[in-house]
Amino acid sequence: MARVRLSVAQRREELLGAAVEQIQQRGVAALRVADVAAALGVSNALVLYHFATKEKLVAAAFAYAAEADLVHLRKLLGRRTTAVRRLRAAVRWYAPTGTAKGWRLWIEGWAVSLREPALREVARGLDGEWKAALAEVMAQGAAAGEFHCQDPVGAALRLTALLDGFAVQFTAYESTVSRTLMQGWVDDALARELGLDRSALTATAR
Repeated sequence: MARVRLSVAQRREELLGAAVEQIQQRGVAALRVADVAAALGVSNALVLYHFATKEKLVAAAFAYAAEADLVHLRKLLGRRTTAVRRLRAAVRWYAPTGTAKGWRLWIEGWAVSLREPALREVARGLDGEWKAALAEVMAQGAAAGEFHCQDPVGAALRLTALLDGFAVQFTAYESTVSRTLMQGWVDDALARELGLDRSALTATAR
């Protein structure tokens, strides 16, 4: 059966989706261009035509997967409700105990970016977008008098750094900390950054 002819944009998206799946299965170090090509039944040359090198393919795949998570984050933070509720929903989703799908890919990306400048720049930019989105809603909530947060940018950095550390613990050492305990710590951290009691924070979810 003949393959359907795809536009350049469609083909790139198909290749990126396959690359993300292969990275999740094999890891970046073991990934070969041939693995992505084989997953789609296309030639290595086709993959390299669109991305030139494995390094560029990996960086693009990382950005592709992370952007999907960013879209969902912005959706959560853009809801018509209080800033506290938006932040708690976003942080609970983003935490490694939540339903965000990109943690294994992020951890792979961090490791590889130590040696790959192209991926490091992509990761840095995406990380900045995460922090900026959270900081914006923290500033909105503080301005509306919902809570006290004098340094939204610093608060977002501290909170995401904590979650990143939890992600490594929870993903690499799954039995170290229970899901319930980690979720409680996440709520504690968010409440502290917003100058709220944890009871006031969790009451917003009811």
